[in-house]
Amino acid sequence: MAENERKVTPISEIGEFGLIERLTNKIKLKNDSSLVGIGDDAAVLDYKDKKIVVTTDLLTEGIHFNLMYVPLKHLGYKSVVVNLSDVVAMNATPKQVTVSLAISSKFSVEAMEELYDGIQLACEHYNVDLIGGDTTSSLTGLVISITALGEANEEDIVYRKGAQKNDLVCITGDLGGAYMGLQLLERENEVYKVSKKVQPQLEGYNYILGRQLKPEARIDMLKIFKDLDIKPNAMMDISDGLSSEIMHICKNSKVGAKIYEEKIILDKETSAMGEELNINPLVAALNGGEDYELLFTLPIANHDKIRNHPDITVIGHIVDASEGTTLVTTGGSEIELTAQ
Repeated sequence: MAENERKVTPISEIGEFGLIERLTNKIKLKNDSSLVGIGDDAAVLDYKDKKIVVTTDLLTEGIHFNLMYVPLKHLGYKSVVVNLSDVVAMNATPKQVTVSLAISSKFSVEAMEELYDGIQLACEHYNVDLIGGDTTSSLTGLVISITALGEANEEDIVYRKGAQKNDLVCITGDLGGAYMGLQLLERENEVYKVSKKVQPQLEGYNYILGRQLKPEARIDMLKIFKDLDIKPNAMMDISDGLSSEIMHICKNSKVGAKIYEEKIILDKETSAMGEELNINPLVAALNGGEDYELLFTLPIANHDKIRNHPDITVIGHIVDASEGTTLVTTGGSEIELTAQ
């Protein structure tokens, strides 16, 4: 290689999280009001009595959504929810959102009204104010950027970095449904491309379709935590799959974890779709993403408080970092978890 030639590294070589770390590892916070910046589910700001959490997300047509099968109203709703989920993952209450759009000429005023109907529906459902944003043109399609703000008392905020050895590893709800819903939509879209007269075969899968097209943030858990008198040591939402998220918590907390296959909750539609498409539903739960459930750790002393709660499942426990982050299969084997 000539001395004046600069090495070009494909993003695929280091992956999404490697890219984020490479781009942000030199960033230093300069203001006293900035408590936490890049590296958690949301930033944390210090303004007077309440702490403010801020998070933002970008959704790009062709990458994050396909308008061949995603209704614009559903897209608007989902684009808000995925940001509110990050606020909730900090154990904070969402309060405001901003919405910025880049729109190509293929969209009409009516189409944008449909998108905003979904945005406003989400704001009303979660009691969140839409307080601003920006709109510009795009040459290639639709881009949506949402910023969400929430508030919490400082002592209530939960980070990724707080997991302790012997903590219980818990999840809310079931996993893998959103990924299976996406696979179903993709399959029917391919059929439609071949023959536009064939009606999509979606009967019997309303749940997993809803998990993909209209997810919900687990804001109900904020009250449940208070009612049960518990506070997670570490928490984040499951947007990129269980494997990725537990690895984030373990890395930030400098611990390991053992997750048990038999404890991971799968809905019957998720399992049925997996059988139909010859996809292991466990793979969908571990790596599919977009379930927007909560993953959190609790001191083992809280076990009796959550043991019979219908919204909380203990799926494993935190171990020493030297033991790694593993999945214990139903056959007793241990498999090192990887983020895919």
